[in-house]
Amino acid sequence: MIIRPRVRGFVCVTTHPTGCARNVEAQVAHARARPIANPPRSALVLGSSTSYGLGSRISLAFGGGAATFGVFFDRAPKGRRPGTAGWYNTAAFETAAARAGLKSACYNGDAFSHEARERVVAALKRDFPPVDCVVNSIAAPRRTHPDTGERFTSVLKPIGETYRSRTLNTDRREVTDVELAPASQEEVDATVAVMGGEDWRLWMDALADGGVLAPNCRTFAYSYIGPELTWPIYRDGAIGRAKADLHRTARELNARLAAGGGSAHIAVMKAVVTQASAAIPVVPLYVSILYRIMKEHGDHEGPMEQAHRLYGGKVYGDGGIQTDGDGFIRLDDLEMKPETQAEVMRVWDSISTESLARDADFEGYRTAFLQLFGFEVPGVDYDAEVDPVVDIPTLIDA
Repeated sequence: MIIRPRVRGFVCVTTHPTGCARNVEAQVAHARARPIANPPRSALVLGSSTSYGLGSRISLAFGGGAATFGVFFDRAPKGRRPGTAGWYNTAAFETAAARAGLKSACYNGDAFSHEARERVVAALKRDFPPVDCVVNSIAAPRRTHPDTGERFTSVLKPIGETYRSRTLNTDRREVTDVELAPASQEEVDATVAVMGGEDWRLWMDALADGGVLAPNCRTFAYSYIGPELTWPIYRDGAIGRAKADLHRTARELNARLAAGGGSAHIAVMKAVVTQASAAIPVVPLYVSILYRIMKEHGDHEGPMEQAHRLYGGKVYGDGGIQTDGDGFIRLDDLEMKPETQAEVMRVWDSISTESLARDADFEGYRTAFLQLFGFEVPGVDYDAEVDPVVDIPTLIDA
């Protein structure tokens, strides 16, 4: 069948398997060209099928030769219905890993469930070396609590008062006003339940209790701080409360792991185009402006480049783990350069629909968004017939 992109709001409801595979091949090449000096032996990546999670797994496997186990939650293709991009990304990763002789396996299911932890621990105990790296890159809008069965849904809202700003309507290519009512306490609590640190802690508990962690295991989770203009909706909003909980969890896990020579860290990443960030008001406009400026400065990075600079340069490089005064590993250092932010704010104050093409990289944003789903990838013939059914042979039973 011939597959075309069909976009609805901030989601593309179709995916292209060949485009996804070509994306993965490019990321593999990036990692292979930049070997990691002191890589881990065995890595578990939670949320491994897209964005930072996918980039992390590729970096550790193809840059460091690590055995990797990926946990993801994606829809498999069926008949003429394509699977999700994460399914195709994982299939391409597993194919490339097998060709390279790298040990790998994966699990597709609800990572928030006790069943997922039990099955993954069993597979790791049976087939993998002790895990000395755990990456928590789960990004989901909802979570069912594994003990109570309560279902939580996160919100993208400020706290305390209504937030008014501008955003980008990507369908209409318009700069528009946005107004968001404040979150209720119940909504804040639900957002913390979905995006906070509880599930990270449950995974580390299960791995330790299952005897599959190496004594010197390091574990990582991702966060974002960003500039002040995004703080009301991000750092100081409901998401920010969840991230604060994640940061507290990192400190708790770090204290626990330190006894065996291990550690837990928060990596603060830059703003990029992801399926999650596309849904956050204000962020698409900010990212479009930021992309233009950073590309002009020659220091733009996507999720793959960020992930590999993290593990190859700031964690497993010759210099060891590099943190700031708050204990964060900063990958937003290029985004937050004073001269970059000053130029972003200058543009932000004057940008309009009429000046969008000149002042922002809307086309770059749009292309990066479509590439998440396998479209507009260089070298792919989108007029050619493609079979949407792609298997993942290393998938353990769900």
